[in-house]
Amino acid sequence: MKQRTELSVEPRGNGKHNNRALRKSMKVPAVIYGAVANVNVSIAENDVIKYNSRKFDNALFTLKSSIKDADGKVVLFKSVDIHPLTRRPVHADLYALDLTKAVRVSIEIKTEGKPAGISDGGLLSIVNRQVEIEVLPTDIPESLTVDVSHLGVGESVHVSDLKLPAGVKMISAADLTLAVVTTIEEEAAAAPAAATPAAGAAAPAAAAGKAPAAAAPAKDAKAPAKK
Repeated sequence: MKQRTELSVEPRGNGKHNNRALRKSMKVPAVIYGAVANVNVSIAENDVIKYNSRKFDNALFTLKSSIKDADGKVVLFKSVDIHPLTRRPVHADLYALDLTKAVRVSIEIKTEGKPAGISDGGLLSIVNRQVEIEVLPTDIPESLTVDVSHLGVGESVHVSDLKLPAGVKMISAADLTLAVVTTIEEEAAAAPAAATPAAGAAAPAAAAGKAPAAAAPAKDAKAPAKK
């Protein structure tokens, strides 16, 4: 069974005034939604910072709270909003799970082996580092591994090459490329093209939030409006 971490949450009031007061006391406003009615809570800022990291991607948390509707619930961190200047967390969404129902999550892809094409001057290029799967919360794998040792120059591996654990359903397209062995010349040509924006394209707006994306909730689940 997937290990769970205990997370303490406290009740909170609504409104900007209450939220500002919470942040001054080093707490982060949050909302729990999903397999429960929406519950407004607060979390210690240090806990949010600690758990908003790759190490805890798709980690399961058991809530400890004086709130009856929250205590004992198992949740995932759905998202954490980060202030663009202070870089402090300003809001968090927690997705309450029904442990008997599958959820969709993004899983890291790790490569295994040394591509055969490297001896011919090739370079291994990672195209996609994550895929989306559907699985019971207690069976969420830490990562998926794909063997790249057989790849020659110009060859690639795709989602269809992944070996899935029992109970895991792949959601990403089977033909999605995960990694490819390219030549040095191809890498050099691709780099400037990627760095140069298309003519007339607007500069992308700065995004604030968690990266990589935290675990996604079950299909059709919708995050509540922040209060």
